[in-house]
Amino acid sequence: MQLPDHHSLLRWSGHELRRVPGDPEQPLLAADSWLACDGAVRGRDAHWARFGGWAAQLGVRRGCLEAFRVAAEAAMPVSGRWFPRLEVVEGGHLQVRLRPAQPVVAELRVILGTRGDPRTRPLRKGPDIALLLKLRAHAVAAGADELLICDDDGRLVEGALTALLWWEGETLCSTPADRTLPSVTRQLLLEIARERGVDVHERSPLPGELRDRETWLVNAAHGIQVVTGWNGQHAGPAPRAQHWRAALDATAQPPGSAA
Repeated sequence: MQLPDHHSLLRWSGHELRRVPGDPEQPLLAADSWLACDGAVRGRDAHWARFGGWAAQLGVRRGCLEAFRVAAEAAMPVSGRWFPRLEVVEGGHLQVRLRPAQPVVAELRVILGTRGDPRTRPLRKGPDIALLLKLRAHAVAAGADELLICDDDGRLVEGALTALLWWEGETLCSTPADRTLPSVTRQLLLEIARERGVDVHERSPLPGELRDRETWLVNAAHGIQVVTGWNGQHAGPAPRAQHWRAALDATAQPPGSAA
């Protein structure tokens, strides 16, 4: 299959991927994205496992998903920087959206959302993407880069499009997994921490507790993004970020590999 140098939507027919003309609007039931650099992907198998779990919840048969993976992997570009997205749309249809990757952003200024998680499906990527993009747009309009979601008590949950990690002394901390999207990038970083003997802790912090700590917002598109500002106030230094970015990049799996 000849690949375009622009956005392309390919739908699984049950036997092959077929190009979908235009961009038909259909409810997005589940989605998964990753950064591919010359075909190499951080946590490739973890992304497929996450997407496969959601697809199974939506009634997609395992054999169908396995055949879709073979076809989708074959369709992925093996040169350049791409940010493909796997999708389950209304009717249980599987499709892959091939998209060029945006430049990596290493730093973020954040603002806080109002109290209360506005998402309808916080543990599954897809149904709330339009809402989350609006929250991100609200942050940008306010002079920031990302909005942090808070719970009913004002404690931090995660970013609109990012997972939250921070350092307390020599301990790497994260918000509780049972309240947040199962981020593959966060999972990889916590695995690196455990392999290195770094203590890992989960809790739900108040915003003021993190303003002087090294704080990261992470996702597949950008890896580790350092929080440099909180509601217009400067954040703490981030001396560990560069070293951990290199460790994260070292987890990338080349095309055709399996964990």
